[in-house]
This record gives sequence, C-alpha cells and structure tokens, in this order.
Amino acid sequence: MIAISKRLDKVTTYIPEGATIADIGSDHAYLPCYGVQKGIIRHAVAGEVNKGPFDSALSQVKALGLEDQIEVRMGDGLEVISANEVSVVVIAGMGGQLISNILNRGKDRLPGVERLVLQPNMGAKFIREWLEANGWVLVAESILEEDEKIYEILVAERSHNHEKLTEAEKLLGPFLMQEKSETFKKKWKREKNNWERIATQLQQAIPSDEITERKNELEKKIKFVTEAIQ
Repeated sequence: MIAISKRLDKVTTYIPEGATIADIGSDHAYLPCYGVQKGIIRHAVAGEVNKGPFDSALSQVKALGLEDQIEVRMGDGLEVISANEVSVVVIAGMGGQLISNILNRGKDRLPGVERLVLQPNMGAKFIREWLEANGWVLVAESILEEDEKIYEILVAERSHNHEKLTEAEKLLGPFLMQEKSETFKKKWKREKNNWERIATQLQQAIPSDEITERKNELEKKIKFVTEAIQ
C-alpha cells in the first residue's frame, strides 16, 4: 500500500466508494493510487499540466501496476476530462483562487460530476464564493494540521436551493465555525494577530481612500474572527 500524507488521506475519506474521479494537479498520482489500492476509487484520471509531474505520475502508476484503473493525462485543469466522464473532481494542494479559476475555466466539463472535493492551501473564501455563484452547496468541511501547516478541505454537491452564506461563513467556513476545533482556533488566532499588526501599521500611514478601505476590511475580518473563536 502506497503511503500518503495525512492531508491526502483525509481528502480520500470524502470520495464515495466506487467513484470515478479526476484528480487535477495530481503530482505523483499518490491520491488516485492510494484510493484505488484501498478499493474506494473504481477509475481515475490523474491530470497534470507540467511534463515533470506528468512523468512522475505515469511512472508511479506503472510501478504499482494500476494502468487499467488510472489514466494519466497531460492538460490544463479540467481539460483532461470530458463532460459526464467522472463523478467526483478532486483538486488539492493549490491556492483557493487558482482552484476557483480552474473550476470556472472548466465549467463545461462539470456535467456528470456529483461532488467536488477541494483542498486549498490558502484562500478558501474564493472557493466558497465560486461554489455559491455556480449552483454548488457545501456539504462538509474539515480542518487539519500537518507539518505545522493548517489545511481546509471543502466538499460540495450540486444544489438549486440553498441559503446564501454570510460574509463570515465565506471567510471561515460554515461547518468549521460550528465545530470550532482547536485547529480552527489556532489558524484564525494567527490570522487575526497578523491582521491586527497590519492595521496598526496602516494607522501610521498617510490617510487615503485606499488606506481607509483596507483598514475597514481588516477591522471587519478581525470582528468576524473574534466572534467565531470566543
């Protein structure tokens, strides 16, 4: 059995058994290989845009003898799949804004996809905003720490009827806000301290509309976090 990180192992727990998946930005194809070996994933497309990681993924799949169940394809984002080809799309280990851009550029490839499992390294807010604007609803969220880094996992499914997220929920995550785990508190205390430091520096800056707007935005985020971690 291939060994994978705690982060990727947690991602696989949100993939329904028997799913066909696309792992976008698959790197060494660790996640699809692990999922197939565990019997979770029936078939996978491992997508990579760069030749180095593409070759690494190909070598990994061949070394494990999984060519019949995992196809390694080179391409940008969701262009490695066709509409109605997979039931789950996984995008892990990128910034939230980049993940949102990948989803947006590949919207025409999403018909047939029932679930998105997304693990941003930062900027989860951009993903929550994209999901809400494009008919997807969060069904689960996780937060975990590994090697002194904190990661969020967002799981979404299609929905035509759902309540809009508040600004605080877009920033912090509706499920994570309810759970209030120690890892959640640790992440946002750290962010809050950073924002407070920046706000103090802005106080000393020459006043301008831009400075005022930035200060107001920081104060709003500090307020959201203060209320959430009490």
